[in-house]
Amino acid sequence: MNGESIYKNKKVLVAGGTGTIGIPIVRQLVERGAKVTVVSLDSPEFAASVLGPEVTFKRDDLTTQENCKNAVEGQQMVFNLVGIKGSVGIGETKVASYLVPMLRFQTNLMEAAFNQDVERFLFVGSICSYPQADIHYEDNMWNGMPKQNDRIPGIAKRMGELLGEAYQLEYGWDAVRIVRPSNVYGPYDDFNPNTAQVIPALIHRMVNGENPVHVWGDGSAVRDFIFSEDVAYWMLEAVENAPAGLPLNLGNGQGVTIKEVAETIARIVNATPKIEWDVLKPAGDPCRTLAMDRAIEVIGYHTQTTLEEGIRKTVEWYYDQ
Repeated sequence: MNGESIYKNKKVLVAGGTGTIGIPIVRQLVERGAKVTVVSLDSPEFAASVLGPEVTFKRDDLTTQENCKNAVEGQQMVFNLVGIKGSVGIGETKVASYLVPMLRFQTNLMEAAFNQDVERFLFVGSICSYPQADIHYEDNMWNGMPKQNDRIPGIAKRMGELLGEAYQLEYGWDAVRIVRPSNVYGPYDDFNPNTAQVIPALIHRMVNGENPVHVWGDGSAVRDFIFSEDVAYWMLEAVENAPAGLPLNLGNGQGVTIKEVAETIARIVNATPKIEWDVLKPAGDPCRTLAMDRAIEVIGYHTQTTLEEGIRKTVEWYYDQ
């Protein structure tokens, strides 16, 4: 970060700022001198405990146009970090529960930001939007459909990106910055084994002594993981330094098998469970990693936290809770 931050004294709305990415991004915004307002559906008590006194919190449902308009009024920057919680199976079992509110969030929040002519708008896409490939390059997003189990969530995120492009093409509104994170994990994640992603689910189950531990797939699936504090930092760098509408991957760029992840967690929590692989359950794409060339070139991206370090920090936080 060179010179004075563009965030200093700026009014920044973080929608979904009480989540896994939202909490570290809010803290980093405050450190950079921003005046932050957070809107989410979490309780005011939880928000106060994780955001601190410098942050204004509003509990509201941002699926409605009126609530989005009220939230965005007077803000200079808007970050859309709103997510729908769910496990790897959400793409097959709860597609309407995901798709309908997600489209409302995306559309209403961006429309409100456009009407307020905000200076910067962060749209967070997803690795799940890419068509199947071992390595995902930003320009390949539209070269096919997302894999079947991610088809609807993936297309929902594509629509959000397209919305930003449409505003820029028709009205010249060049506020939207787009990032596509890989699999994000860290403190404040969802650790409920019924809904959690793989890393927090395995941490919860191993810390609580589950044995054997049943894991979907056969362990050979390769994934790209990024620690929550790292992705928050690089999102801020992208909003500040990336061109409007140019999507940037944010991941580790290095694949790791689910088997390696499970063994790393077991080693860190000092557990020795038997791991049983459920090959009848969906495991998603065989390989899913992000090419980081563009992010390296545009924002100077580099890996800050190794998977081992990130899991260790997450496990320590989990024990503290």
